[in-house]
Amino acid sequence: MVLMYSPETADSCFQPAVPLSPSINDLPTLGDGECYHVFISYSSTDYQWTHSLINQLESCGLQVCYHERDFTPGRTVLENMSDCIQESQKVLLVLSQEFVRSRWCLLEANMSLFRDCLERKPIVPVLLEPGVPVPLHLCHLTYLEANDPDFKNKLLKVLCTPNQQLQGSTVVPFQPPSIYNGKALQPLTAVNEEGLNKWNCGYFSDMEVPDQLRLIIQDHEKYRKAVRMINDVSQNKMVPLWLRLQMLVINTILLSLFTALSTLAVIFLYTGYWKGVNLNLGTVFVACLGCVALCSMFEIIFWKKDQLKYIVREMQKAIGQANIILSEEKVLMGCCSNSKIYLVYVNLNGCKQEFTETFSEQGCAEDMFQRALTFFSSGYACCLAKRHFPFSRSSTGHLEGGVCFCQYVSQQLRTDQWE
Repeated sequence: MVLMYSPETADSCFQPAVPLSPSINDLPTLGDGECYHVFISYSSTDYQWTHSLINQLESCGLQVCYHERDFTPGRTVLENMSDCIQESQKVLLVLSQEFVRSRWCLLEANMSLFRDCLERKPIVPVLLEPGVPVPLHLCHLTYLEANDPDFKNKLLKVLCTPNQQLQGSTVVPFQPPSIYNGKALQPLTAVNEEGLNKWNCGYFSDMEVPDQLRLIIQDHEKYRKAVRMINDVSQNKMVPLWLRLQMLVINTILLSLFTALSTLAVIFLYTGYWKGVNLNLGTVFVACLGCVALCSMFEIIFWKKDQLKYIVREMQKAIGQANIILSEEKVLMGCCSNSKIYLVYVNLNGCKQEFTETFSEQGCAEDMFQRALTFFSSGYACCLAKRHFPFSRSSTGHLEGGVCFCQYVSQQLRTDQWE
């Protein structure tokens, strides 16, 4: 079930490293209504690699369906895709950065149009390049890596195995938390990312719920409300442009004034204007002016950097408040910059129960859980999305194979304090 990708040279990087055999003795029999053995969906940026594979598959006798040749002109893309999937035994997805960003969104956003046929077709996800984020609804499948040396056997085995023998290899509707818990989704990028200054907050669209969240969040208004809370940072927490310019002008004037005064003081000292009695006073005066000028200069140099830290902190606070809403839909947000928001699917029911048991006697379990979400959920979502935590997991938590939220809060409280 693996395709081979060899990036040794620029000309050969789109060729399967191990060629397919010229023929297959046991070709799968096409059933009623089936015209193809496999429908291949891919991005146009992966045209060379995919068509090299298609040529080899067809030389083996397999019937392959792909959009450039087999889509019917005059029909919509979705209608063509639906028909081609129904007429094919299997579906092969060539997963690259561009595919996940564009074509998978088209599939996922309209999954209701042909969900029934997808559920009856084995899905063969092929990871074309390292680091490609696997779409949430494919995370439970054993995807194929393009650098597996056993290309021939694995690929032909899955394509020639009858569908009824491929147990558990079909896309299922989004429902079991055990399958998707802890999985990262595609990050949200600010609509004003281009030209976004370091001292500005990114603005994120709240008009449409992203395709990847439509099957997860039941109440779409919760998502819009959460995004609006983040966007409010740009309106309520930003230093106005006129004030930022005024600060720069004032700092520049002060710097020039202090530099001039320092120069005059040095001249007076050098010419003996203050004479010996006032020498120490003059020296102190010059030193003070120099320190003030130096501080002003550093303030100007590092002003932008401080503004970025301030904006990110304010965004993290807003995201913490938004996560109180989104956690009910089993989604958390996080940010490490002013232009990108990470999204993770995570079920916090076990962690919430832990808070209930811990603070039951004080009667403030719900309040403590919401405080934890406010101050720590953004950082937790970022760690979960990047699959990296600044500490080792010491015990088993509520997230299978990962660090759960209450474990993260416990670790953070060892160094941080509730604000």
